[in-house]
Amino acid sequence: MTAPLLHMTGISKRFGATQALSDVTIDVRAGRVTALIGENGAGKSTLMKVLSGAHRTDSGTMTLAGKPYAPQGPHDARLAGVSMIYQELNLAPELSIEDNIMLGQERKRRGLLDRPAQRRMVREALELLGHADLRPDIPVRNLSIAMQQLVEIARALVIDAKVIVFDEPTSSLTRHDVEHLFGVIRKLKASGIGVVYISHFLEEIREVCDDYAVLRDGRSVGHGNLSGTTDDDIVSLMVGRSVEELFPSVPHEPGEVILSLDNLSGKVSPQEVSLQLRRGEILGIAGLVGAGRTELLRCLFGLDAVTSGKVTIGGVSPPHSPAARIRAGLGLVSEDRKAEGLAQSRSIADNATYSQLQPYSRFGWLNLSRRREAMQHWMTRLNIKARSQDQAVQDLSGGNQQKVAIARVLHQNADVLLLDEPTRGIDVGTKAEIYRLMGEAAAAGKAVIFVSSYLTELLAVCDRVGVMSRGRLREIRNVADWTEEDVMSQAVSG
Repeated sequence: MTAPLLHMTGISKRFGATQALSDVTIDVRAGRVTALIGENGAGKSTLMKVLSGAHRTDSGTMTLAGKPYAPQGPHDARLAGVSMIYQELNLAPELSIEDNIMLGQERKRRGLLDRPAQRRMVREALELLGHADLRPDIPVRNLSIAMQQLVEIARALVIDAKVIVFDEPTSSLTRHDVEHLFGVIRKLKASGIGVVYISHFLEEIREVCDDYAVLRDGRSVGHGNLSGTTDDDIVSLMVGRSVEELFPSVPHEPGEVILSLDNLSGKVSPQEVSLQLRRGEILGIAGLVGAGRTELLRCLFGLDAVTSGKVTIGGVSPPHSPAARIRAGLGLVSEDRKAEGLAQSRSIADNATYSQLQPYSRFGWLNLSRRREAMQHWMTRLNIKARSQDQAVQDLSGGNQQKVAIARVLHQNADVLLLDEPTRGIDVGTKAEIYRLMGEAAAAGKAVIFVSSYLTELLAVCDRVGVMSRGRLREIRNVADWTEEDVMSQAVSG
């Protein structure tokens, strides 16, 4: 096999007492896609930050296209031909699509900004992504999360990159956009670019990747060609043990009705949604991006305005506000943990307990030692990897941030859990634990509404599944009565 385009060897990185990376080696070859796989906290993001120049390695060396590579910062890495597309959006919302794509790599002519040249480059990148219809002058703030993600990808395409890293790039994309993205990656391969693809979806990895490298606890534990490796082999390398149950089942039985919606409508979405949810039940909500699934949960939780309809929780119709809905027994995990799901600058303990401080409060004072004891239980149960519970959430990996968001609703002891894409950005081992936690909640008499774009998990975990399309809840059936084809047919119906 030819020499690697990118060779990283002996990479080690420590943050205080935490050894994030230890003697990691990875090769990326021209015209091939390498899957970088590992649980949350395994060191994937740290390794890529070393590659991108955001972190300086403590030891180890890198070569790029046969030459020593040691970037002094992200801009230096981009100039050398390394482009990063991170899972969390990193855009300037007030700037246009064009200005975001060209930010830091503007084209000038005679000292002035060359708008025509920039616009040609932007249009070519958007056309390659299958969205030539997007106007480059539109402010990014006006785009959906899926479209903002495409702007991130287009930003990488306008650079003459040698290596492009995709960090969970499909987390906010529709299946149509995912297929376009995979087509783009295949074109990048054909042009000789080396691609690193980070994803927790083994189906995606199988579809688009050629090679794999697995990290566990900051160390290299396996690498090779995907064609000769099974999913069980990869999962075992990731978690250090055999994972026989990717979708664990906890026995639970539906009981009395805990939540009723009667023709609930919002200003834009949902539209006249009616349903009944029972204790001991997991109800899945499927649908395409923009179908109104998130808006339904936001209306339920009192975040979005309701124009008509009625919400009854435990036989009572509480006021339409988040505080009242929390008191009534609702707990929400938002799909957008960065912007609204978590207070990024606050600690793990603060985020996990903000919605239920009463057990630690007396005469206006918090008993921090009692809260610390309780938090240790949740950090252990959800395997939150952090230096301590006092660490700021913004310093955690995306998956560990998601665990903190889930810890909050579990700590809150909510009767109805509203989970909006709770497994997005979560590794397969932790997904299995979250499925088990949902099953345990249902077994304890709680009710769960589970919104997901991953049909496989909806059909494996839920008791019933409903499909939303254009703001309306089309149909709810027992999970045994659905196939993935049936769900998609309902989702795309008018």
